[in-house]
Amino acid sequence: MIHWLPRLLLALAYPWLAHWASHGGGDTLAVVALLDLVLVVLVDALLRRRPGAWLALGGAIAALALLHGGVWPRVLLLMPPMLFTGLAAWWFARSLSDPRGALISRIVAGLERTTPAALAPPLRRYTRRLTLAWALVLATLCLVNGALALVAVPDGALALLGWPAPFSVTREQWSLFANLLNYGFVGLFFFAEYRLRRHLFPQRPYRDFIDFLRMMARLGPAFWRGLFARR
Repeated sequence: MIHWLPRLLLALAYPWLAHWASHGGGDTLAVVALLDLVLVVLVDALLRRRPGAWLALGGAIAALALLHGGVWPRVLLLMPPMLFTGLAAWWFARSLSDPRGALISRIVAGLERTTPAALAPPLRRYTRRLTLAWALVLATLCLVNGALALVAVPDGALALLGWPAPFSVTREQWSLFANLLNYGFVGLFFFAEYRLRRHLFPQRPYRDFIDFLRMMARLGPAFWRGLFARR
C-alpha cells in the first residue's frame, strides 16, 4: 500500500464525519470523528508498530470513552477547523522571514529543480506575494471559524458559558462552513491562483493542472518534511 494513502483516506473522512456528527449524528459519531483525527496523526507510527503510538491511541480511546455522553465531544469538534487554518496561516506567514525563502517560492523552486534565489525575479516576487496571500486567506478563515464557533447554538462557546451572543448560527450552519465550505474555499483559491499563474508565467514545467499536481506529489516526503521543518 502507498505509505501516505491511509492518512489521506482518514483525513478525507474527517470533515464528513464531523459534519454528520454536527448534523444530528449524536455524541457517538462525534467521538468517532475525534478518533479519526487521532488516527490521522498516529497512523504512520501505528503501521510501523511503534509501542508509543499504540499507547497514545489507547489513551485517546480511553479519554474519548470517558467524555462520551457529555457535551465535550461536540465542543471539541468546534476546535479543529480553527486550529487547522490558524496553523497553516502561521506556517505561510512564518516562511516570509525564513532565509531559505517563502513557502511558495521554495515549492516552485522544487518544481523547477532550482533554488528560490535562482528563480527569475518576477517569479520570485510573485511567489513571495502569493505566500502572503495564502497566509491572509487562511487567517481570515481561522477568524471566521472562531467567530462561528463562539456563537453557534446550542454548543457554541458563548452558549456554554451562558453569555449572550450578538448573533447566532445553528450548529448545522457552523458545520457546513467549518467542515465543508472551508475546504471548498481553499480549493477554489488554489485553482484560481493556478489559472492566474499560467496566464502570468506561461512557460511552466508542467503541461496542465493534473500534471502540476503530479509534479507536486513527485517532490516526495523528504521535500515536504523539510518544507515545514524549523530552520
